[in-house]
Amino acid sequence: MRAASVSDYRELARRRLPRIFFEYIDGGSYAEVTLGRNVADLEAIALRQRVMRDMTDLKMSVETLGQTLSLPVGLSPVGMAGMYGRRGETQAARAAAAAGVPFCLSTVGVCSVEEVAATGTPPWFQLYMLKDRGYMRELLARARELGSPVLVFTVDLPIPGARYRDIRSGFTGASKLEAALAQAWDGITHPGWTWDVFVHGRPHTLGSVAGAVKQGGRVTDFLAWIARNFDRSVTWKDLDWVRENWDRPIVVKGVLDPEDARDAVRAGAQGLVVSNHGGRQLDGVRSSISALPKIADAVGNDLELFMDGGVRSGLDVLKGLALGAKACFMGRPWAYALGAGGEPAIRKMLDTIRAELAVAMILTGCNDVRAAGRDLLDLD
Repeated sequence: MRAASVSDYRELARRRLPRIFFEYIDGGSYAEVTLGRNVADLEAIALRQRVMRDMTDLKMSVETLGQTLSLPVGLSPVGMAGMYGRRGETQAARAAAAAGVPFCLSTVGVCSVEEVAATGTPPWFQLYMLKDRGYMRELLARARELGSPVLVFTVDLPIPGARYRDIRSGFTGASKLEAALAQAWDGITHPGWTWDVFVHGRPHTLGSVAGAVKQGGRVTDFLAWIARNFDRSVTWKDLDWVRENWDRPIVVKGVLDPEDARDAVRAGAQGLVVSNHGGRQLDGVRSSISALPKIADAVGNDLELFMDGGVRSGLDVLKGLALGAKACFMGRPWAYALGAGGEPAIRKMLDTIRAELAVAMILTGCNDVRAAGRDLLDLD
């Protein structure tokens, strides 16, 4: 199949990846109500078509946090991306750099921040707060010294959400014997993935926090490690500690409530990502896009506002901008593309997003993404 859309990359990834890894990236928490809302609520928003306007020149670039993005898009942090393609985080970083958009490296990525920075473009670095503050201080120093320009402090994962698909697939809760048998079967039935990732994509560790993961074991054991080591006691006051160890912009990710957004402003964050963790944490909460307008009204221009969750096309990007986001971040789309065909597929997917955004801009009469507002939407 020749991929034409994000849904096509999803199908190709489903065919190529072992079941445990596809279900892990594709699934959400509990009954996946919020996962579905993220996509459905974006689809339900109608763009307002306008015609007979001079749309010869389109301006898609935005400036944010000291950087110029050629497209109002970024690649969200995705844990364990190195299990979808050989050294997957480095492939995604190169694709993002080629497109002129930021790549955000997950704390629990397979590739370390050093390995990703060696591609030539230091990533935005996503932070989960561990109980071991000494190690966190060292980790922040590593990312800072490597030139990471932005810290994305994710605040909605004090504990992993209950993801039923992971239990059914054997990603979590399986015995060592069950896991070994499943791994052997995956190797036989997915030879392309086995050759690319299992044989040539090692080491399969959590690269940036390998020093904190004292016990060896399968990379799939990391959810249990998160539950033991992530700090549930974190409050807004802890942002002061982060700032003591980070002298560049700090973006808080994982906010859905306007009052939390105001707290982020009061705590001195430079940016905010409206996000429900892709529907992977608390199921039953509202979609990111439905939370965005109230948060945009609450914080105004007090910080840079971004969103992620459910973005699957350039049309979705324009909808997010119209409702107040400076840029939209995508996680699953690039993970699907990575699983489908590595860096070339991620590049093509980003080209598709750019082309879809251009069509949406032309047919709504918006020739500059910086001017996108609610007048682009048919809200009647």
